Amino acid sequence: MGNKNISMAVIRRLPKYYRYLADLLAKDIQRISSKELSEIIGFTASQIRQDLNNFGGFGQQGYGYNVEALHREIAKILGLDKKYKAILVGSGNLGQALTNYSGFKNAGFDIMAVFDANPRMIGLKIRDYEIMDSDLIESFVSENNVEIAILCIPKEGAQQVADRLVKSGIKGIWNFAPVDLDVPSSVIVESVNLTESLFTLSYLMKDGEEA
Repeated sequence: MGNKNISMAVIRRLPKYYRYLADLLAKDIQRISSKELSEIIGFTASQIRQDLNNFGGFGQQGYGYNVEALHREIAKILGLDKKYKAILVGSGNLGQALTNYSGFKNAGFDIMAVFDANPRMIGLKIRDYEIMDSDLIESFVSENNVEIAILCIPKEGAQQVADRLVKSGIKGIWNFAPVDLDVPSSVIVESVNLTESLFTLSYLMKDGEEA
């Protein structure tokens, strides 16, 4: 599966499948057809079958999908059967909100430490985390085999911090800084630009009004 050229569009639909299947399991629904799934999710039945066929045959003709088995297999495809060590850099409002979100640990992402460069923040606590000096990032990442960094800092310092993270051995960066990071191809960056998302909403609302 890892060698197949699967489009990002398909990959970005997988978390939605995972979430809806979890909802079905919570309702004790054990079996579902692609047509029924399409009515819930909003994708066509054909699209669902094509997406899932990229990763193997999960359904049976005349039966549909076993909800629990499909949920488990998508978790494996997404890598959610693994545990990831993470750090968070930047303890401003967004950093604090993410630190306080309990869903990360439930999904296998363990935030081990929070860092900040602001001397006034160092030593303060967010939940059970004492904010650490960002000068200690490299040693902490190396000593604890941290794989993921969550970046919640202004764009001015984001590239410099990203360079340090890369040198320390970080494999993935979840980037909330409003800047495109330049990293080696061996490091995965997933950027979340809140302003761009809001602008997209603005366009869609404007387009809908004009229509």
